[in-house]
Amino acid sequence: MPVVDILPLVHGILYVCLQSALLTGLFLERRREIRGLERAGPAKGVPRAARVSVVVPVHNEELRLPALLEDLAAQDYEGLEIVLVDDRSTDGTAGLLSGFAGGRDNVRVVCLKENPGPNHKQYALERGLTVAAGDLLLFTDADCRVGPAWAGAMAARMEDPRVGAVIGPVFKSWPAGQGEGSFLYSYQCYDHVVRFVYLAGAVGLGAAGGGFGNNLILRRAALEAAGGYAAVPPSPTEDAALISLIRSSTGYHIRAVYGAQTHVHTKPETGWKALINQTLRWNNGGLFSPEIVTRINYTILMLTITVCTLALFLMPLYPPLWPMPLAQFIVMLENTLGAVFIARGGRGAGKGPESRSSLPPLFWIRELLVMPFYMTLMTVLGFLGVKTTWKETTMGPHA
Repeated sequence: MPVVDILPLVHGILYVCLQSALLTGLFLERRREIRGLERAGPAKGVPRAARVSVVVPVHNEELRLPALLEDLAAQDYEGLEIVLVDDRSTDGTAGLLSGFAGGRDNVRVVCLKENPGPNHKQYALERGLTVAAGDLLLFTDADCRVGPAWAGAMAARMEDPRVGAVIGPVFKSWPAGQGEGSFLYSYQCYDHVVRFVYLAGAVGLGAAGGGFGNNLILRRAALEAAGGYAAVPPSPTEDAALISLIRSSTGYHIRAVYGAQTHVHTKPETGWKALINQTLRWNNGGLFSPEIVTRINYTILMLTITVCTLALFLMPLYPPLWPMPLAQFIVMLENTLGAVFIARGGRGAGKGPESRSSLPPLFWIRELLVMPFYMTLMTVLGFLGVKTTWKETTMGPHA
């Protein structure tokens, strides 16, 4: 058999092996989480002596913010500080924040009249951190929902002083009865959990290069060791850049956790145009990451997906390419296994039956078949330099 005919088989085998390694990292992280909580013991559980500051950047979130404020007010972590950064809002956001802060000694509101960017969210977070007093810094977004034990559960994962950052899962959710059966919604649910499969798997293998900025807790000492938030290079995905910076420039460990109380829920995009814009921005953050290891790893992954997907269309012209699409299908089955493991049947720490984090695995068949094509499109658009927007700001692939 000619060497050129063997290459697709070798490529397919290596691809499946790489994915299997990531899946191993995923399970290793869950094992570390359980063992860490067991070592802490019920007496320690949540490190109540540690001061935790929740930092939330807000820009024109009058409609979605009240639900999060309700959740933050219900947190059962003693001494929790809440820092809300109003980033030049022009709607009723300022009034909501002022009303929430009134009568609460643990709430601080930072009002920005100007934001030079280039990543406006990154600048807003930096300003919020300058007034936060916590030893542990916890982040989420205005469109998220969290359970009452969320802050304490995330803080409990920081018991080990060697851990500098912990990334928790984020599920796409929607109210029951709205969007049921819609492929737009179901795909987002699947896509978001699969992203955490890759993220947590890489963390488990010691190659953390991404994160969910709306469910992330940092040790202030680790952030300072990395040069402070101002040292994070401009990126369309500032959370991933931050994780990469801590991993590459400090001796602190990065961890990923799955426990139900650590779950965060966020609403999906309501149209394909908005979803493509969001996905492309995230994808560009990996493809053009300012941290070289993350950039190389993510680029290799996305190019592998792209090559295997394109091979499916070229098979009629060159049949020996068949191992590559087959490997793609096996990889997506492995991703689905990891997604089911994380989602635990689709229920997380949301507000009971009205919050849904994912669809039952039976309905993920169509999603796993579509995802490689969708990610191939995002990769091609990224390398073509297609720009994205975030909060009315146009962003190129590099910022």
